Parts: sequence; C-alpha cells; structure tokens
Amino acid sequence: MSEINAIEVRDLVKRYGQVTAVAGVSFAVPKGGITALLGGNGAGKTTTIAMLLGLLTPTSGSISVLGADMLRERGKALPRMNFSSPYVDLPHRLTVRQNLRVFAKLYAVPRPAERIAELAAALGFEALLERPAGALSAGQKTRVALAKALINKPDLLLLDEPTASLDPDTADWVRGLLESYRRERQATILLASHNMAEVARLADMVLMMKQGQIVDRGSAADLLARYGRDDLEEVFLDIARGRGKAAALQAGAA
Repeated sequence: MSEINAIEVRDLVKRYGQVTAVAGVSFAVPKGGITALLGGNGAGKTTTIAMLLGLLTPTSGSISVLGADMLRERGKALPRMNFSSPYVDLPHRLTVRQNLRVFAKLYAVPRPAERIAELAAALGFEALLERPAGALSAGQKTRVALAKALINKPDLLLLDEPTASLDPDTADWVRGLLESYRRERQATILLASHNMAEVARLADMVLMMKQGQIVDRGSAADLLARYGRDDLEEVFLDIARGRGKAAALQAGAA
C-alpha cells in the first residue's frame, strides 16, 4: 500500500447470486483528505463501505485500509477507524451514555467518562445523556451517531449522511467540526452524502458511482468544468440520468 493513501481498493467485486452490487471498483483515498463517494440509491455505495469496514467479504478484489489487508488482518485497522450513519440505530433501551460507554469499552478508550463528557459538550447533547436512545429525534440521533464515530479519535472516519436531519445552522456547525477534526488529527474522511453543497464544501475528491461502478472522479471544480455545470447537483443528475459529458455540455449550452 502507498504511504500516501489511507484506503486502496483494487478491482473490488461483490455479487449476490446473479446480482452484481459492486462491479470491479478501484480507487484510492489519500491520507489526511476528505473524499466523497456519491451515487443514487442502489449505486453500490453502502455495499462498498460495508466491505471497507470488513462487514462484507468481497467476491473478488483487494482492500487495504491504513496499511492492513482487510481480508486477512482487519484487526490491525479496525481500532483506528470508525463509522457513522443516522440510519443505523443504537440499542433503543440503553441510554445515550450507556451506548457510548459500550463503544468506548469496545475501542479501549482511556478515561471513557471524560471522553463521553467531552463529546457531549462538543456536539451539544449533554441534556440527552440519560435519555434512552430510542426516544431521540432524528437530529439528536445524528449527533449521537457522530459522537459514537469520534469516541476512539479515529485516523479514518467513514461517514454516511453525517448531517442528515440536522437544521441548517447545526449542520453547518457539524461540517466545521469535521473540518477541524481532520485538520487537527490529520485524519482521513470518506463521506457518502446526498447533500451536494456539503460535498462541494468538504471534499477534496469526488467519486461518482452508478450501477456498481465508478463512472467519474475528480475534484468538485474538475467535475463542474467537465460537465459545463454551475452546481454539483446538476452533475449528479447528469450522471444519474445517463446524459454523459457530451450531452451535459450540450444541455448546458441550450
């Protein structure tokens, strides 16, 4: 694995019977940067992230994360990474504090009570610590999910819709927190989001997926120039609707 990359994926394939969810994907995520993995529903993003986490075994191909082969030595990488998604529920009957304490123990976090208090203050949910996770609103769940992902001060963060259900002010604040965390820890972030303004702000590199393949890649500025668009959402729609670069340029000139 290259010393400059936190993730290297080569010829990654995942099949379920006759259905191919990921079809020969290759990409690298540089250390210390923010890369966005974009695509419509069913594009293969979630399956790709699950394989990066070691939750799914690839049909073929290789994955290296933080210098570890995820097929043979994922135990070396997992303590240094974490994942957040507001769509993955924490155990409902445990309080927020109890849930975070469980994850702190799993990651062998030193002084877990201090770390939980630090995250609760930073993310503004101190008043929620004794509330059952099942009683949280969607926005509250998003903040707690992010705290869970930061509990072990990971070198690699995999984030699925990190600002989903947050109001614009809080979402903007969370983006600033992620930028500060990346800068201060020299951490790497792989971000899946449907918020194109968020992607344009945060991501150094954008990977566009469709039907299990990466169909385009580049910085937000590169993609806007390539498709002749003023907004990344328009690029997303061009790719999702199969208009392609030439058709997108023609539509933009019309």
